[in-house]
Amino acid sequence: MPLPVLVINPNSNEEVTAAIDRALDPLRSNDAPPIECITLKDGPHGIESQRDSDVAANCVGVAVQQRPDDAAAFVIACYSDPGLGAARELTSKPVFGIAETGLATAIMLGGRIGVISILPRAVDRHWAYARSLGLDRRIVGDLPVNLTVAELADEPSVGSKMLDVGRRLLEKHNANVILLGCAGMARYRHRLETELDVPVIDPTQAATAAAISTIRLANGRS
Repeated sequence: MPLPVLVINPNSNEEVTAAIDRALDPLRSNDAPPIECITLKDGPHGIESQRDSDVAANCVGVAVQQRPDDAAAFVIACYSDPGLGAARELTSKPVFGIAETGLATAIMLGGRIGVISILPRAVDRHWAYARSLGLDRRIVGDLPVNLTVAELADEPSVGSKMLDVGRRLLEKHNANVILLGCAGMARYRHRLETELDVPVIDPTQAATAAAISTIRLANGRS
């Protein structure tokens, strides 16, 4: 049995993990590495502040340290990329952060990136991280929907709010590609892309696709 891509939800919200798992179904096939999604039960219920991110970072490190040899690659499914640097020290396997990979994918698909975030304090954290990656100049706007991670599950109302924010990013900030700034937003990607008529990136899908490609290339497969 091939080793899986281990997708780590650093929060303890099982509903978020289930939504992530469903969003990754298009990447599953008989000739691809399996994808396994796990929840870190010791993590915060939602990663909504720097403190939450710091707590999650420790949990991610523990999870990677516990499974260094039974995954082909790791994906940290939180837009703060908590524990990414430490995880890369703890394993020789490739580790992908969804923010880092999502931003790189957005640059290839448009270049003028609009990010949809959950809360205003998340926006500040995202800008700081983008600056650390040297990618902040590629982001034209980062706007919140003013919802917690748990509140993202209310699909009828949340979908409308995300569309409103997406339109503001396109019309007022001149974005030409939308990046979802939370793993819990995965279920809205298709609707947003259809109605906004621009590429919309779920960063967990982007990071998992990158992990699968990396594994295939390492195995000498195209």
